Amino acid sequence: MRVLILTNSDVGLYKFRKELLETLLESNEVFIALPEGSYVRNMQEMGCVFIQTDFNRKGTNPIKDLKLLMEYRNILRRVSPDIVFTYTIKPNVYGGMACQLEKVTYVANVTGLGSALEKGGILQLITKTLYKTGLREAQNVFFQNETNMRFMQERRIVGDHVKLIPGSGVNLEMYKYLDFPADRPIGFVFVGRLMKEKGFSLYLSAAEEIAGDFPDTVFHVCGPDEDGYLDRVKEMEKKGIIVYHGMVDDMTQIYQQVQCIVHPSYYAEGMSNVLLEAASCGRAIITTDRPGCRETLDDKESGFLVKQNDPEDLTDKIRQFISLDYEQRKEMGRKGREKVEKEFDRNIVIEQYLKELEKCQNR
Repeated sequence: MRVLILTNSDVGLYKFRKELLETLLESNEVFIALPEGSYVRNMQEMGCVFIQTDFNRKGTNPIKDLKLLMEYRNILRRVSPDIVFTYTIKPNVYGGMACQLEKVTYVANVTGLGSALEKGGILQLITKTLYKTGLREAQNVFFQNETNMRFMQERRIVGDHVKLIPGSGVNLEMYKYLDFPADRPIGFVFVGRLMKEKGFSLYLSAAEEIAGDFPDTVFHVCGPDEDGYLDRVKEMEKKGIIVYHGMVDDMTQIYQQVQCIVHPSYYAEGMSNVLLEAASCGRAIITTDRPGCRETLDDKESGFLVKQNDPEDLTDKIRQFISLDYEQRKEMGRKGREKVEKEFDRNIVIEQYLKELEKCQNR
């Protein structure tokens, strides 16, 4: 079969869906349509056919979005795929519309609702209409957390053809259980784009306060700056409060140095991959009690949940983790690994995609 994948980023496709690509390539032709990026060559070397597709994933210009719809239609005509898999908002919406117009089977993956759909107002109304139009004829719509799925069903944006999957899952072999670091210093890490909505300001504030009381703690930061935090980061690094690593290709090197990942996000997550990867390595989790984050841990068992956008609660939960003895912290990490093995193995996700391929073949 000919499989076409529409998405907005080479990073997410390669890092979180590489194993799916490998499985699809075993007996199918695989085309990937997305913006150029540093991981495109890796996927081409695997055997994927790359189709450059430029668009602004954050833009709201309707004329440019109409051009994206037309570009997707042209790609569909050129490739003639048997099935299309779409990821993220614009490919889901405009890719879905293009598939309907060209009468091509497609499966959408809702990787997060997006802030426009959560905040209400006229933008929410427009986004709901676009989603409803783009997803209405999908063979199936995958959701990464139950809250998002229920939100879309209650508003009749999607019908009965929906399926809950465990995010992108985790490659348990790549993110093996790692020996727990020594008792001191206690290392924490923030992993992700340095954005306000990802809770990065909260993390920095907590690090400043905790470091004053517990000088034997280390706060690591991994990820690219998107909201202009670099000056503050460099200043805090000079003071010895944080260690900034920038973009990191092999996060296991960082997880070997830390006991806990801190992810105080209030972003519209589908399922947080970084939390699943850290837990797979046997690291405790401190994260927000909101969809896409809360599912990755058992509160007070493999980590702590914190109130959304609450700096005091975040600092308090970090203090609680520090106050645990070494074996208790280590046990939290072990329970996190057990949870990932049971609920978030990436093979579970791959199996669902293979079922959709089979369904398409049997039509």
